[in-house]
Amino acid sequence: MEMSFSMIRARIGETADPDERRRLSRFPVELDARVRELGANGVDARILNISESGFMAESDGEFEVGARIWLMLPDRGRANAVVKWIAGDKLGAEFTTPLSLKGLRTSSND
Repeated sequence: MEMSFSMIRARIGETADPDERRRLSRFPVELDARVRELGANGVDARILNISESGFMAESDGEFEVGARIWLMLPDRGRANAVVKWIAGDKLGAEFTTPLSLKGLRTSSND
């Protein structure tokens, strides 16, 4: 699928120092999860990368930039996040509270 700028909706984080925007390393993963907007039903998602501050996922769900969502990981409970960007079937979100990655499996097959 060819992507164009018209397919990408994004909200750039407001910060004085661009180096402060992503301070934590993202780790590549392949995790099956559920994502749901507050007050809505959940949809299946595949987490592609994650850090203590956020994640990127693939999902057929329809979300808007700025939407508050729950990420539900197997054996981890749920984490609240805000959608920061959307590109096709991918979305990026920032956790409202940092998420500990200790003990996180890197694959749904682990």
